[in-house]
Amino acid sequence: MIAAMMTAANLGARVTGWGFVVFTVGSLCWIVVGVSSGQTNLLATNAFLTLVNLVGIWRWLGRQATYEDGGRAAKARSRRASVPALFTATGVAGMAVVGEDGSAVGKAVEALVECGSGRVSYVVVATGGVAGVREDLRAVPRDAIAFGCDRLTLSIARGAFEALAPLEGGDWPAAAPTAAA
Repeated sequence: MIAAMMTAANLGARVTGWGFVVFTVGSLCWIVVGVSSGQTNLLATNAFLTLVNLVGIWRWLGRQATYEDGGRAAKARSRRASVPALFTATGVAGMAVVGEDGSAVGKAVEALVECGSGRVSYVVVATGGVAGVREDLRAVPRDAIAFGCDRLTLSIARGAFEALAPLEGGDWPAAAPTAAA
């Protein structure tokens, strides 16, 4: 159960990777039980799960952790250098979204980028709810949101934000909606 919580929580590559380590220890223990009790089905199932878990360890503690480390390093270096400050595109998800007065509005869950130009078209912002339950999602056009290093700031009034139609399930717009200032 601990490993399942570690992987399901999506708290970064290292936590997820260590979740797979816990899964691997568990499947190895079940292999011992399968061998000692002659339960070939238990042995075969957990041998397969061990292989799957080893791939998870490689993916999350190896490759993905390297990606995250590289992004964090570039972000930190850019803030100390005389170049524009950077943040990772994957870092947009989870960023705090605040109003012009600094009051909390919600959090960014995704940024949609135009393929040809690479320009952000809109950012999906979640408000309300707990752990994704009963939250409202709204598509905020790029020109109605200012990107900061650690947060996004609405450049439209709170009422204009709330007037944006909530998104239904996976039915997100093909292009940025218009927002009144």
